[in-house]
Amino acid sequence: MSHLSVGPVHHMRIAVTDVGRSQAFYTEVLVDSLQGGVILMHQGMFFGLRPVDDERAAAADHFDPFRVGLDHLSFAVPARADLDAAAHTLDQLGIEHGPVRDLPPLGMSFLAFFDPDGIALELTAPIADPV
Repeated sequence: MSHLSVGPVHHMRIAVTDVGRSQAFYTEVLVDSLQGGVILMHQGMFFGLRPVDDERAAAADHFDPFRVGLDHLSFAVPARADLDAAAHTLDQLGIEHGPVRDLPPLGMSFLAFFDPDGIALELTAPIADPV
């Protein structure tokens, strides 16, 4: 059996409880520009937001990385120094985050934080070569 021939991720859409709130968060914190409606464009990838189908159920629901589906979404940044700068920016915006962590076996460092619905997000950079 052969594998499918695929390229990079083309687009992603997530369900959120408050589209306006999430739109403000993602355009302020992560993505390059708003392309109309609730479609955001980030470095050639479309990133869509949509309301959950049942608003009553949404009020009681929350993101859970331990359920089937999305665990987290990670955006690449060029260098580990960008993670330190991002942590500072998140502090200025009042957004809680974890520490910058190194994963040497994977050759990467990451910074974890959450969107307004608690969806787990990360910024990931290669670990700098020792000087």
